[in-house]
Amino acid sequence: MAEHLTIAALLTGTPMPFRDGDYSAIAKRPVDGVVRVRWQGLEGDAVADPIHHGGWDKAIHLYPQDHYDWWRERKPDHPLLQAPGAFGENIASLGMTEEEICLGDRFSLGSALVEVSHGRQPCWKLDHRFGTRDVLASIVKTGRAGLYFRVLREGEAEAKGRMELLDRPFPDWPIARVFRLLIGGRHKVEPDAVRALANMPVLAEVWRDRARKLVE
Repeated sequence: MAEHLTIAALLTGTPMPFRDGDYSAIAKRPVDGVVRVRWQGLEGDAVADPIHHGGWDKAIHLYPQDHYDWWRERKPDHPLLQAPGAFGENIASLGMTEEEICLGDRFSLGSALVEVSHGRQPCWKLDHRFGTRDVLASIVKTGRAGLYFRVLREGEAEAKGRMELLDRPFPDWPIARVFRLLIGGRHKVEPDAVRALANMPVLAEVWRDRARKLVE
């Protein structure tokens, strides 16, 4: 198994008009050179909806570029898939996916330290961004969702570097498994696993709350 991620790009964005008066920062662009990694995420990045985006548990969004070929097969020639950033990611990575990256994994990000907090829960904005109605459903079905980091130590990072896996305290909890349990419907057949997640402080608070509700 790989013990590092390669950073294909670091991306930031600011809120822009999106749909019917809504704003979104999902349209992120690659940043050249060194980027400061702050507690709330990459310097220069912002969110339009602080209730559902950003914050301690959603400081940095990673989406594996390893999935892009799969998406290109299903959406040939879609312009968003010609470069990193199609899914609003801050880190476009290569080398590991949600099947290998585990809850609580700690990675170096340049001189910063980050920790996997939960998977990304897709919303309608992805369908609107792609101009189709099946992106959200495809993510829920396949688990190709990406994930979030919280920042444990601020620092500086740069694209084309490596994110080294420094610690893996929960090897039994790959993000793909957590996603299937809490988003993909597996809670119905593995209620004990969902109860375990509800009591794991490393899991983002919003997903712990979801786990509790699923087993009530």
